Amino acid sequence: MHDILINWAPQETRVALIENGAIQELHIERTLERGLVGNIYLGKVARVLPGMQSAFVDIGLERAAFLHVADLHTAHAPGARDSHPPTPIEKLVFEGQALTVQVVKDPIGTKGARLTTQISIAGRMLVFLPQDNHIGISQKIGSVETREQLRQRMVALVGKPEPGSKEGPGGFILRTNAEEASDTELSEDIAYLRKTWAQIRQRAVSRPAGTLLHQDLSLAERVLRDMATEQTLAIRIDSRLQYEQLKAFGMAYTPASAAKLEHYRGERPIFDLFNVEEEIARALGRRVDLKSGGYLIIDQTEALTTIDVNTGGFVGARNFDETIFKTNLEAALAIARQLRLRNLGGIIIIDFIDMAREEHQQAVLAELRKQLSRDRTKTTVSGFTQLGLVEMTRKRTRESLAHVLCQPCPTCEGRGQVKTARSVCYDILREILREARQFDPREFRVVASAGVVEMLLDEESQHLADLSAFVGKPISLSAEPTMNPEQYDIVLL
Repeated sequence: MHDILINWAPQETRVALIENGAIQELHIERTLERGLVGNIYLGKVARVLPGMQSAFVDIGLERAAFLHVADLHTAHAPGARDSHPPTPIEKLVFEGQALTVQVVKDPIGTKGARLTTQISIAGRMLVFLPQDNHIGISQKIGSVETREQLRQRMVALVGKPEPGSKEGPGGFILRTNAEEASDTELSEDIAYLRKTWAQIRQRAVSRPAGTLLHQDLSLAERVLRDMATEQTLAIRIDSRLQYEQLKAFGMAYTPASAAKLEHYRGERPIFDLFNVEEEIARALGRRVDLKSGGYLIIDQTEALTTIDVNTGGFVGARNFDETIFKTNLEAALAIARQLRLRNLGGIIIIDFIDMAREEHQQAVLAELRKQLSRDRTKTTVSGFTQLGLVEMTRKRTRESLAHVLCQPCPTCEGRGQVKTARSVCYDILREILREARQFDPREFRVVASAGVVEMLLDEESQHLADLSAFVGKPISLSAEPTMNPEQYDIVLL
């Protein structure tokens, strides 16, 4: 069982999932960084470009958006591509025409957003394709037999179009997390998606061109749609206004989740209840301390994430093997939690402390898989390699916590280390010698960080004096507080 805390502010929404008194997941959405992908607009064709087989569409943004003929739904009629050449765009759209379009790519630089008229609306377990009538199943779901069973269940749930209706029942794609869904859950998702599409169509008829018809749900709304389950005890939000809006949304679309919504009125900030702020700060560090005295070192690189397990100060009570086994068991639980909290995805390599006994390895692997089974994101554990490493993968669903909250250090440029003051001193001495061979200034002035200047005046003063005598020019020093440890400048006077 778990609780969900929502900390809302006009500029940022943060959601924490609390389980057994500790934060397990953190989700952050910033108002200014919300993209347009998934938004549905009523656009107006501003210009048709036959030579590019595309059109510019005004959707109310600073720049007109771009629509290519391949992204027009009518250009993809069944058999059209195979039996006939595609219809030219100038015969499909005209200037001034109103089109319902969806953003598939955000504006970048001077380029406008990329559009499609093939609308799709994402739900909790399904993706709704209102202009199609086929049932698709994610290839990542189970076996061929499992996918066929799901398809038959969906056909029965979707039903046939109502008599006299001009539209079909719509098409659906089952997402990966629909594999274990019950018929009730699938029916609720179908009803939610159809209701959403009905509202979009109603707005498209009554509103002017350039209007936003549908925006992907905010993080707070996605909590009710995606995160709240039967295991959720309560959903607490610290904003009265947002509570009322969420309650109205939930009663219309997800009544079961809305019933668990509470307005938090406490004097303490809501994230102080379970030390969430402290946990966030710790989740940005490399080291994770275990209760026994052991610790983890987590390094996130572009290719993969590595996790190293160490005994640290844990000496155990029985023998060496038992000490290692206990540390690894505790680490398995902590690793599963850190993967969710930091939202680490892709390839993950875990270096548990080497275990001599096979049963200990299997027990640690079983504990890791057990803890990962509570993760809503798909994970796959491959087991121990010949080198004693555990290989696993976790599906990338969004940016990791570190990428959302942090940026590469401007001093070390993401390397995680900087040159020592002595190394920079020697770089400076070499640079002065190089400059002296090309130029003949009256004096060399070195501008560097305080630590480097201090070393040149103290421990490296003899080398500096020898170089000054060798080049026959005075060398003066100037400390610049704003310079980072590796920065320096040599001024020719």
